[in-house]
Amino acid sequence: RSAAGDDLRSTAGALSMSTVIKGACPHDCPDTCAWLVEVDNGRALSVRGDPAHPFTQGALCSKLKRYPARVYSPDRILYPLRRTGAKGAGQFERVSWDSALDDITAKLKETITEYGPLSVMPYSFAGTIGLLQRYAGEPFFAHLGATGLIRDLCGSTAYAGVASTIGAIDSVLPQDLVHSRFIIIWGTNTVTTNLHLWSSVIREARAAGAKVIAIDPLRTATAELADQHVQIKPGTDGALALGMMHVIVRDGLQDQSFIDDHTVGFAALCERLTEYPPARVAAITGISSEVIETLAHAYATTKPAVLRLSVGMERHSNGGMMLRTIACLPGLIGAWRERGGGICQFTATLFRTALNYSAVTAPKHLPSPARAVHLGQLGQALTAPDMRPPIKWLMIYNSNPMVTAPHQNLVRTGLAREDLFTVVHEQFMTDSARYADYILPATTQLEHLELMPSWGQTYLALNLPAIEPCGEALPNTELFRRLANRMGYTEEYLNRSDQTMLEMLLDSRSPWLAGITYARLVREGWAALALPEDWRPLAGGAFPTPSGKLEFYSTTLAAQGHDPLPAHVALDDADGARFPLLLMSAKHPHFLNSEYVNLRHAGTAAQVPKIQIHPDDAAARGIHDGARVRVYNGRGAVEVAAELTDDTLAGVVNLPFNWWPNTTHNNASANALTPDGVSDRGIGSNAFDARVEVGIALSGANSD
Repeated sequence: RSAAGDDLRSTAGALSMSTVIKGACPHDCPDTCAWLVEVDNGRALSVRGDPAHPFTQGALCSKLKRYPARVYSPDRILYPLRRTGAKGAGQFERVSWDSALDDITAKLKETITEYGPLSVMPYSFAGTIGLLQRYAGEPFFAHLGATGLIRDLCGSTAYAGVASTIGAIDSVLPQDLVHSRFIIIWGTNTVTTNLHLWSSVIREARAAGAKVIAIDPLRTATAELADQHVQIKPGTDGALALGMMHVIVRDGLQDQSFIDDHTVGFAALCERLTEYPPARVAAITGISSEVIETLAHAYATTKPAVLRLSVGMERHSNGGMMLRTIACLPGLIGAWRERGGGICQFTATLFRTALNYSAVTAPKHLPSPARAVHLGQLGQALTAPDMRPPIKWLMIYNSNPMVTAPHQNLVRTGLAREDLFTVVHEQFMTDSARYADYILPATTQLEHLELMPSWGQTYLALNLPAIEPCGEALPNTELFRRLANRMGYTEEYLNRSDQTMLEMLLDSRSPWLAGITYARLVREGWAALALPEDWRPLAGGAFPTPSGKLEFYSTTLAAQGHDPLPAHVALDDADGARFPLLLMSAKHPHFLNSEYVNLRHAGTAAQVPKIQIHPDDAAARGIHDGARVRVYNGRGAVEVAAELTDDTLAGVVNLPFNWWPNTTHNNASANALTPDGVSDRGIGSNAFDARVEVGIALSGANSD
């Protein structure tokens, strides 16, 4: 067992000496907080932020402060469980690991023999961002020849959209926003989902005179604190960007020398912009012409100006085009010239470039899967009558699809199949785990070794196990080593130790990893990528696109059958007559995706899911504040309490997506209403296209 850290006297005033173990948060969050775990006699007493970390600076979200309560929760699954009742009933009995693995692998071999390896499928995503646990199963299932999983549900459309304009590159570093003087936070709730960017960076920029604009359909915590909230109709962000560009060009505010030297397609763009005068854009977006004009002028004339983009906008059918269009704005004003100017989106590609991912992913000599299922279309895959061979053996880990996957009722129908053998590796009895044939206990971040990159900052962190695993819990890595052993697989890449994989990840010869070794990370806990102090990869106009320039006109998109120019594409309104309200499903601040909903505390114990609805929409439907309502469409219905608020626009309702189904009146949550299609790029999700109607629930007019 690896251990590191100085022996320090407990800050809580304990009489005995305790040990502090360095680690980092595992959650799908851009901050990747560095933490210190205080351990006494083998028990974790507390988790606190590492004050020495330059980005997270010792601050943890309220969820992480309670992490030991998660580890030691009486509801935690600590031993292998075998189903004894009907699927979904949650009735299980404890069994031994040997018994569970014998049965699981026997069923796996039987399934492959009868139906072939394509009848086997994994289902996993970002339940942990750590590289060892996140990718643990991929070599195993690739070796087996199972049905592949297309894991592009989140982030891929946003990244592809921006990349089609500026190329595949992470450009403005989050910490460089301290140099920005005009910051547009576009379609993301930084205060709630990216706390340290706000508290450590944007606050410093504001203190130096920066203005912060929040563009969002909802009045979020970020919108409340911004200098201006531009409340836009969902799915119309591309039109706003075109309207701003129209004003910039009309008034001669563009950086013509940057355009002439470093872009292609400006003349064609100008012709397209004639279609988007402020008056038309106002009608599309719901934003006044005056606001559009003022915003465009301020953006073009305040330097450095930066756009902070994330993943919220991508979850529409027009998500790729919206992000591609917005990405044209910095090129028009030459924002890339200045430090803190341009687009701040992700840092994931920096780590993808620096680290040796072949240490944890499927070896290149293995063939690509003969077929693959999209992460957001699990329900389709499990219920499609023409799926040949059908999926007969399913393993869920790092995920809770009954909450996080679209078209919840179709997912439930698929998981309820008696002929589907399902294994779930989990920490708690989630809605997905209730449908398992076997539940296997999973470790938490305090109990396993892990290497933590980040998609929102530039520090690499090592998570050392602070305590021994509780009960008989196993990390993903050890589980798949045991499965490989039971299957008789002796290949080296299926049997690597955790430390071996970690050391291989660091062995990439990338200059960005200069000086970063396993020994150093054990000693120090984290290290910054060795990037230049002034990181401006696009300042000189060398864009990693086919043309080598920023592409207002994209020949690549044209060849793929897409519009080569930025444009506004309206959302599909085919269901608008029956279901006139557009559903937003933002994140609840106390939960992370589907995590922590079952671990209620003083701040959330009395909370229940609510649908936020504008007073005008409520009045038209006879709905009063607190009424029990039915939110429904052709895919399903959710019964919750109504909250009347102008935090939403008229015509838009908001139901946070991460509540578990058992927290509502009818055992359904937001994803019971969302479609399971993809974006205009053929990837990602169109879940935010969901249209609904809201009415008084027949089962009662008042919330419980």
